[in-house]
This record gives sequence, C-alpha cells and structure tokens, in this order.
Amino acid sequence: MSLEQIALFDEGARDLSVGELARRLRLFVEAEPELQDLRVVGEVSNWKDHSSGHAYFTLKDATAQIRCVMFRDRRSRLAFRPADGMLVRAWGDVGFYERGGDLQLYVRALEEVGGLGELYRQLEALKRRLEAEGLFDPARKRPLPRLPRRIGVVTSPTGAAIRDIIRVSRQRFPGVAILLFPTPVQGEEAPPAIVHAIELANRLALTDVLVVGRGGGSAEELWAFNDERVVRAIAASRIPVVSAVGHEVDFTLADAAADLRAATPSAAAERVVPVRAELEGQLDQLARRLARGLRRQLEERRRRLDFLGRSRVLRSPRFLLVDRAQRLDELGERLERALGGLLGRRRERLAAVGARLEALSPLAVLARGYAIVRRERDGAVLRAAGDVAAGETVEAVLARGRIHARVERAEAPR
Repeated sequence: MSLEQIALFDEGARDLSVGELARRLRLFVEAEPELQDLRVVGEVSNWKDHSSGHAYFTLKDATAQIRCVMFRDRRSRLAFRPADGMLVRAWGDVGFYERGGDLQLYVRALEEVGGLGELYRQLEALKRRLEAEGLFDPARKRPLPRLPRRIGVVTSPTGAAIRDIIRVSRQRFPGVAILLFPTPVQGEEAPPAIVHAIELANRLALTDVLVVGRGGGSAEELWAFNDERVVRAIAASRIPVVSAVGHEVDFTLADAAADLRAATPSAAAERVVPVRAELEGQLDQLARRLARGLRRQLEERRRRLDFLGRSRVLRSPRFLLVDRAQRLDELGERLERALGGLLGRRRERLAAVGARLEALSPLAVLARGYAIVRRERDGAVLRAAGDVAAGETVEAVLARGRIHARVERAEAPR
C-alpha cells in the first residue's frame, strides 16, 4: 500500500454503503437543473410494454444511448405505438435508478418526429439492395443434411449460445461432434471476426452444417448480424448455414440470408441434430417392413413354384411339344388361307387395271381405223390442216404398218 493510500485511509473519512452512494447520486442528478425538463430526440430501441402498464425502452443515436422509462399514466396517453427505429422527441427528467445503478430518462411525453431513424433507414435500404441481388431468394436455400457428422458453430466461446447448443445436441444425439469457431458477437470487431470464422470453416471443410448466431440481446447487441459483410459471407458459404440470432421476436438480415432460420440457439440445435432414439426407431420400423416384404415375396415364389410343379408340362414335357406342334399346324393353315385370298385379290385388281390401260391405249384407237399423222421433217403430230403445207411429206401410223405420203392440198376447216 502506498503512502498516499495510507494517508487517505487515515483521514478518518466515513465509509459509505453502496446504497448511500446511490442515494447521493440520485439527489445530485435530481438537483441539477440542466438535467430536468429536457427535450431529447433519438431513435427508439428495445421498446417493451410491461404487464404493469409501464414502458421501458432506449433512446439512441449514432454516438450514445440512454435508458428510458415511461410510467403507466403517461404511457396510456400516447396516441401512437412506438416501435424500434422510430425517431421521436421525448420530454422528461434525468434521474438515477438506485436499485439498478442506472441513469434514466423519466419520460413524460413522446412525439413522433419523422418515421424511422437513420440507422433503421440504412438497414431498410441495405435489405432492399441485397434482396434485389437475390441473396434472400428462397430458391437458393439448400436443405440441411439429415444426419450431420460434425456441426460447426460460429459464436462467442463464453456466451450462452454454445452452451445451449452443446446441451441440446448431447440430449438428442450424444455422438455428434461440435466444432467451435470462436468469435465476438457484438461490437465493431464482431462483423469481420464472424466473416473470418465463416470463411475459415469453408476452407477447412470439416463440418456438414454451420450454426451462426448468439443469444438474445438488445437491437444494438444484435446489430453485427445486420452487417453487409456478415450477410454476404453467409450467402457465399458452401456449407449450409443455420442462423440462430437472439430470441423468437428478433430478426436480422443474417436470418434472411441463411439456409434456415432458427429462433434461438437451442432451436437451431433441435433443427440440425436428429434424435438418436427416433432414428433408431425409424431404422427398426424399416427393418421390419423389409423383413415383411421379403417374407411375402418368398411366399409368393413358393406358391408359384408349387403351381408350376403341379403343371402337366413339367410332369410330362412332351405335352408341351404336342401343343406347340398342333398350334403350328393351325397357324400354317391360317397362313395358307390368308395368302390364297391375298393373291386372288391381287390378280383381280391387276386384271382390272390392265383392262383400263388397254381401253386407254393409242393402239386400241388405231385398231378402230384411226391413224396418227406426223410431219416427217420434225416428227410433230398433226392436229390441224394448218400444221402442214402443200408439198410436205407426212407419215401416217396405222394399227398395222405406216404410210409415207406427200400433201397435195391442205384445207383448213371453215
């Protein structure tokens, strides 16, 4: 102990209890006029309506935050429902809550200033941009492995999340291995650390599924899982990712990008790890079904074999040959009849076609006394008297033979 410390303890100052110090702080804060009757503008975070009727929330901006309480009589007068991210103006006094050791703004009235605050506007803009890129498309989400051998967990090594996952996993399937990729889960250092852990898990490729998340907390504590870098790392992971951020009511952009969203780390373990007893029961059921099916098939084959054993063919194979020979004779007779009928019809059709051709033949026309007359110089068939001039030679083709003649006179019809 230094001389200064000895002197300090020797001054005879009275020891204060923690409660006395807290009361002094409360009196000091409440007596400071600059901390009373204030108007404070900020974003609402973690709004909670208590069963008592009081409302508890936080006001924040980009640099700081302060706890707030609005008692039931004031809360009942609000004409709107405050929500996280809403920009409001609060009227109230700063006080010191002795039991909790917190400075608080005791709010008398709230006024909505301009919709969502800047942080939430940025979050909504990022959500719309990533959604337009397809990072949240349900079609790109992959199914989880039915029975993973190893589960990777990206979370804080000291948080409740890893303890819950280990506890639930051991209850459901004691043999499954869990690999922890330790990382901070809140604060400025959290996003790059989470991204590094996800990328490391993918490079090592030792796990079948990744659980990324943390236990519940305020919106500020969960904000790392709204970081664009984290969202893109989850979407780019080759290993299926289960997000487990916060509680049932919490939702982050990491949840939208993951292949599956679980409400809590415990719920993530329940979705990822099957119950061993249930799997064993399913295997037993499948084994029984398989055995019943095999027995039915064996019985059916046995009945079929007995039936064949009693058949006449197996007792005396010559009956089979006799039957086949008789069937062959019947088919031969049918073939002969069919061919005979087919040939007869073909002859009749051939004779009819020949008769028609004979009637149309030029030779038949010549036989009736007609002739075909051609000019000898070019062989053209003459159809009119004007086709030939006097003195030209022509050839007349008759039914029997040909005549060569000279034209004395050609008379055209009048």
